[in-house]
Amino acid sequence: MWDRPDTLNAIANALYGAAALLALYAAILLVIHSPAFPLKEVHVDGELTHVTREQIESVARRELKGNFFTLDLAATRTAFQTLPWVRRAEVRRHWPDRLEIRFEEHRPLARWADVALVNTHGEVFKASYGGELPLFIGPAGTAKEIAIQFEYFRRSLVPIGETPVQLSITPRRAWQLKLASGLTIELGREQMEARLARFVAVYERTLARLERRLEYVDLRYANGFAVRIPELRDKKSGPPAARRAG
Repeated sequence: MWDRPDTLNAIANALYGAAALLALYAAILLVIHSPAFPLKEVHVDGELTHVTREQIESVARRELKGNFFTLDLAATRTAFQTLPWVRRAEVRRHWPDRLEIRFEEHRPLARWADVALVNTHGEVFKASYGGELPLFIGPAGTAKEIAIQFEYFRRSLVPIGETPVQLSITPRRAWQLKLASGLTIELGREQMEARLARFVAVYERTLARLERRLEYVDLRYANGFAVRIPELRDKKSGPPAARRAG
């Protein structure tokens, strides 16, 4: 091999190339880790109602470690998403020294069993909120299903001027709806939409004409529904009175 100049030249060129690559790699590492590329600006985007500037600054001071090149974007995104009202955070570098963060906040739809909140995507999250919200009650993992049903029931009740304030589902999948007027509607486990639609369709010509406060309506009948009226119950002894409407 030593008497073959072409082979020796090829080996030498390969060694020179490898050395050059190693030198380039070392130079890149040196540049990347150099303090000459600090992050000088953090730009926040998104409509923020509940996330405060103080919360963002606190996470930034704790998590923004390294320079423009070495900052761990995934870890930074995860850190911002631990804030109570942050549903999603997108973190991007913007040359030469800026970090851009875009937030999507949770939009509260309901309370979840008085221990958390449910957003408009049917996701449960924990945060403090002082406003009025309907209440969802159900087994773990049913929040999204309840949110979907709630929106359907809310739209269905608009024609009779009623508003749902609580929707619950039992472990046996029986649904119950409570309205702002104080009326409780028992929907049962099957054909909930059809039962409520039937109730709304006959409400004006039946229950609305009673001009009395209704307490409870049971829609789990094939051809009608049972009604409980507090006035009638209070005037009689014994169990609460019920009326059947078809």
